[in-house]
Amino acid sequence: MRQVVLDTETTGLMVERGHRVIEIGCIELRQRRRTGASFHRYLNPERSIDPGAQEVHGISAEFLRDKPRFADIAAEFLDFVRGAELVIHNAPFDLSFL
Repeated sequence: MRQVVLDTETTGLMVERGHRVIEIGCIELRQRRRTGASFHRYLNPERSIDPGAQEVHGISAEFLRDKPRFADIAAEFLDFVRGAELVIHNAPFDLSFL
């Protein structure tokens, strides 16, 4: 069985207020063992980061300024997770952004 453990960081807590993903990290498991395959990208959200969110993850808008937008990496991300069972802590939150 192929599983992908996935986590995100965001500009804030509310997708309905335009908050966006700024980091996606995934590792691949087969038979519950790490394969060494991973997917990790920082993303330019093209908006500010809430101070409370930045306190949690420590990622600044300045750091993200030259990073790709989500649209630029979406196909590559979908290729990585395609066909896998996703393992996500607080899945409703992460999936609402993705």
